[in-house]
Formats: sequence, structure tokens, C-alpha cells
Amino acid sequence: MKRAYNFNAGPAALPLEVLQKAQEEWLDFNGTGMNVMELSHRSKDYEMVHNKAIALLRKLLNISDEYEILFLQGGASTQFSMIPMNLLLEGKVGHYVLTGSWSEKALKEAKKVGQTSVLATGKDNNYTTIPTLDKVELDSDAAYLHITSNNTIFGTQWQSFPEVNGAPLIADMSSDIMCKPFDVNKFGMIYAGAQKNLGPSGVTLVIIRKDLIGQAPESVPTMLDYKTHSGNNSLYNTPPTLAIYLLSLVLEHVDSLGGVEAVEKINAEKAKLLYDVIDGSNGFYNGHATPDSRSTMNVTFTLQSDEATKAFLAQAKEQGFVGLAGHRSVGGCRASIYNAVPLEHVQALAEFMKSFQKNY
Repeated sequence: MKRAYNFNAGPAALPLEVLQKAQEEWLDFNGTGMNVMELSHRSKDYEMVHNKAIALLRKLLNISDEYEILFLQGGASTQFSMIPMNLLLEGKVGHYVLTGSWSEKALKEAKKVGQTSVLATGKDNNYTTIPTLDKVELDSDAAYLHITSNNTIFGTQWQSFPEVNGAPLIADMSSDIMCKPFDVNKFGMIYAGAQKNLGPSGVTLVIIRKDLIGQAPESVPTMLDYKTHSGNNSLYNTPPTLAIYLLSLVLEHVDSLGGVEAVEKINAEKAKLLYDVIDGSNGFYNGHATPDSRSTMNVTFTLQSDEATKAFLAQAKEQGFVGLAGHRSVGGCRASIYNAVPLEHVQALAEFMKSFQKNY
């Protein structure tokens, strides 16, 4: 069997070693005679999986005991609503930095809950760059500042995070969490859908500072209150057990590679391969993002015409490359090179890009 060159934006590639490990344990996990998804979520066998995932996250991301780690459902999109419902209290303002469609959607949901403000935006330049924010001083009525760390559609990424005074910094890290080291202590909350770098779709990771839990008004539904989940180790209701099991295997894999620092080096090498082809193509390929805002996870580019783009995607498909079409809102092409995409697959794509340019 030949594995596809998988450049899907999400759900995305998973490490081969993780899939093989899951295959080995598929019919009999830990001597139970059952698959993980057949276990009771109250059983000791599943509890071991659940708590191991939490412990590995603390180790790999250096998360202190000041933070709760939650496994929730509903994707990052549900967090767009949960955050303001829990934190955007009456008389407070939720501040947002717009860097793409996902931050726009987060703002849209917050507006339904309370007062909001756009602190900075890259919309005027078609989201080709991340706004420059080094130090942010927020007024006393600020509830939080929300950013999106990486933008899958436009291929931009925060290269460093701002220092924020006056309110907690909250980040949607769905598409680049664990791609490089960062200081969790800069944030009040971090959240991420798992289906890019952490595992399969179905589980959403929330890392939230404990002092931000328990602020939700009584009107907030039980399942949308962070206190419900923090008080029950994310086991208030049945969690997505199979997704959390696979997430734990991904974390084990990253740990075996040498942690997030080792992964960062591989990711930098992969991204450089593709950006070097784009920059060396004399305009045949054009990157969407400005060089100082380029993402190491989503490489977005256009060709000189729609005809050339269609030919590129058709030939790429014939060669076994999957998921290279750009998002429908911007067109062009996109190579999502998340942690689990092997270096060899990116090397193959770079060679294909050079060959296509030469022969077109």
C-alpha cells in the first residue's frame, strides 16, 4: 500500500506510527478484549488514557498547575460562543484582532453576547500580513484580547505573541498548536480543535487559567460553563474517548521525537523547501502572505492564471498529491504541512512544483 501525499487542511495527516499503534490495539486495548471506544468512560482503563493525555500535554507544552486542561466537544467553533458566554460579562468589552475568516467568525459570535471591539485588523490588505502588536495596554473594562495564532486560509501566522496588560490574552491555536515552543503563561486561555496537529476531529483542547473559571452568569447552560468540565476532569458527560486516545498516541509520538523543540526544526525545514521554490520561481508561483507573516503550517500560493492552476492541481492529483486546492474564498493553492506530514512528502511536492514550472 502506498500512502497518499496528504496536504489536507483538516482533518489532516496523522503520524503513520500512531495509526499503526492504534491498529495493533484496535480489537484488544490493554488486555480488555475491547477497543478503546467500547470502554466505559468511567473505567480505570479509559481513565489511564485520559490522564496520560493530560500529563503529556503538561510536559510537552510546559503547562503549570495554574491552568486546567479540558477536553471538550463542538470544535473550536463552539469556543467562539463559550468564551464570551463565560468571560464577556456585563459592562466588559471583548477585544479582537482580525487576521482571517476564523477570527471574523469568533467576533461574530461574541457580538451576540456582549460588547466587542476590533483592536487591529489585516482585512484591508486581504489578510496578507499579521498586524504589528508588541505591547497592548487595555482599559479596565476589557474582558480579554482574542487572537488567532495561525490562519489556514490565508497562510499567515503570528511570529511572536504580544504582551498584553489589563486583561487575559486568548488564542485560537487550532492550526498550529505544538508546531513550535511558546510560553503558555502569556495566555489566559488557549484552545484548539485537534484535527490539525493533535489528533483526529472530535475533541477540542482548552487550556484555561483557573482564575478565569467560574465567572459565567447563572443563565449560561451547564454544558457551556467551563466550571462544569473543570470540576469533573472533562468527564461530566461521555467524552470523545476514541479521539482522546488517538490524541494521547500523537502526544507520545511527539515526545519520542524529542518534544516540540524537535518538531519545530522539522517544520522549519519543510516550510523552507516550499517557500524557496515559490521565491525562486521568478513569479511563476506567488505566495499570498508577506514573508514576515508566513505560516509554517499552511503554504498558500497562486499561479499566473486559472488555467495554470487547474493544470497544476490536475497533474498533482495524478501524482498522488491530495488536498492542494486553495480555500474556495481565496482560490489558488494551499499545502498544509502540519506536524504529521513527513519531510519526504514535502520534498516530493517541492520537486513536483519545480518540474511543473519547467514543463508548463
